[in-house]
Amino acid sequence: MPVSPPSAALAAAPAAPAGDLALLTTRQMGAADRIAIASGTPGIALMERAGAAVAEAAARHAAAGARIAVLCGPGNNGGDGFVAARILRERGYRVAVALLGGSGGLRGDAALAAGRWGGAVEAPSAIASDGAEVFVDALFGAGLDRPLAGEAAQAVARLNASGRPVIAVDVPSGLSGDTGLAEGPVVRAAETVTFFRLKPGHLLLPGRDLCGPVTLADIGIPAEAALGAIAPAAFANRPGLWSGELPRHGSETHKFARGAVAVLAGGVAGVGAPRLSARAALRSGAGLATLFCAPAALIAHAARGPDALMQRALADEAALGQVLTDRRWAAALAGPALGLDARARQLVAKLVAGEEALVLDADALTILAGDAALLSGLSRRRAACVLTPHEGEFRRLFGREPAIEAERSKLERARKAAALSGATVVYKGADTVIASPDGRAAINATGSPALATAGAGDVLAGMVAGLVAQGMPAFEAACAAVWLHGRAGERLGFGLIADDLPEALPPLLHEILARIV
Repeated sequence: MPVSPPSAALAAAPAAPAGDLALLTTRQMGAADRIAIASGTPGIALMERAGAAVAEAAARHAAAGARIAVLCGPGNNGGDGFVAARILRERGYRVAVALLGGSGGLRGDAALAAGRWGGAVEAPSAIASDGAEVFVDALFGAGLDRPLAGEAAQAVARLNASGRPVIAVDVPSGLSGDTGLAEGPVVRAAETVTFFRLKPGHLLLPGRDLCGPVTLADIGIPAEAALGAIAPAAFANRPGLWSGELPRHGSETHKFARGAVAVLAGGVAGVGAPRLSARAALRSGAGLATLFCAPAALIAHAARGPDALMQRALADEAALGQVLTDRRWAAALAGPALGLDARARQLVAKLVAGEEALVLDADALTILAGDAALLSGLSRRRAACVLTPHEGEFRRLFGREPAIEAERSKLERARKAAALSGATVVYKGADTVIASPDGRAAINATGSPALATAGAGDVLAGMVAGLVAQGMPAFEAACAAVWLHGRAGERLGFGLIADDLPEALPPLLHEILARIV
């Protein structure tokens, strides 16, 4: 069954530019700096603007005339710190500056910034942990590729023990800007000031928690030229990335034009999960959602009472083949409480070999993980496929791939999994990564611990299926579903149950569509 085309009633929507959502690796950020310098902006001018943004952040955390200590490192991050120190002194703050490694290690713009400071420079050990109202961490930037040790580690320990706000320059010292990981001591910041564009480490955990709120400062890098040359493929998952692809139906639409979703269900023991998925598909805008359950479970579904869900018995793969000859089905979802028996395995194999748009979750992922031939079959599909694994499922699916297992970055693991499988991968967690086989990826930051409740993942899978069924491209549909799911969890808060999540979607969709109409 080929994928049904998007409804003719859908209004055309231009893709939203995502340049302001781009995430840059440390190497790409270095390229952006060089492009700015080559275009006529001196490096010291970039450093002056960066330091000014840091000074502004520090001042927000300090009373007028307070004592502020700035800890500088030997690179350009330290140069930003020297600029911030000078500006804060000019604004009437009592500023102490410490330099790791001594002034002999400073080069280029950092040395020039230190010369403009012109004041006393102490060793980090001379800065008392209780001697300042605010600290500025300008020790090391996002490109650090080794654990902090010695005097640097001791300085970080004093900062964290001070109980005072710490403003981090670029990233907290000790944190990788590319992976969000810290293999040794790392500063816990009250606020982080970074420049031009965020880095993956600002959004990936534990980096996101260590950074605190992140302030993004414009330091004069020409965005069009820099992003055009760099061509970033990683993004912060926000509505600007996908809202232009949200389905918008005209007055002449009907339920099949809005997308029909087939949800494959298991036996009597698993009635709730597939119903959650189907309801989420409907609340995401799909026109029809039908549960195809084991014959013995049909009465259990019917006993749940009248609602918008349709239900039909589905005995085996032959029956599924008959169902899928109806071209009106726009997407199929399999996994939530599907089971791991012979029937379930046959149904998943039939779907993988088929031509319908497909979302696979939960039990379907376990079946894939246990069948290497079936998993490899995904890459030969012509229609969209979305996999939605949590950490354990991801490791079962891809943990035997050395290139993926050796990768430290969650972002890059998701990308490699998508390239290998040919599917869009939703690598779930508090820092969910959505990756497309074409190399694009997004990191999500919406969500709440309240979403750690049974059935929340079933709802997310149904949301993806509902959006894909309406003609939304797989990557954008997955990004939208993840963002909306997280925002719904934020709004509902603790005490929510999975049944609440689908009902929270219509107001969110209305708000986003109202902004772009």
